[in-house]
Amino acid sequence: MKECFKCHRALPLGDFYKHKQMADGHLNKCKDCTKKDSTNHRNNNIDAIRAYDRERGNRQPDGYLSEYRDRFPQKYKAVTMVNNAVSGGKLFREPCEDCGTEKDVHAHHDDYLKPLNVRWLCAAHHTHWHRDNGPGLNG
Repeated sequence: MKECFKCHRALPLGDFYKHKQMADGHLNKCKDCTKKDSTNHRNNNIDAIRAYDRERGNRQPDGYLSEYRDRFPQKYKAVTMVNNAVSGGKLFREPCEDCGTEKDVHAHHDDYLKPLNVRWLCAAHHTHWHRDNGPGLNG
């Protein structure tokens, strides 16, 4: 049991985030208070946070997309066709064929010349497949 310094409730250690630098290895503020503080901070500083997100470098450099399209035309065409088919209701996302999760499922092409012939894999299993097998055919 530990007492939250913010709400002063005595809670089990599982209700506190882990923090290596604290004496007991857990933050001194409970998860509920931490979440409330994070939400309030975001709401009170939304413009600055959005500006930071835009500038923090997680975007591809100019020209990346056109270069990608030129380097991998079949792959780009296949991905676009799958996205259009899903949006148009002609193709439906399915659970990951390896683990069954429905979260963050990707359409995997064994052969990019067969653009609507896909297998559904979660992000982790899709990454593992390509790591073990390399790129798909005709990519």
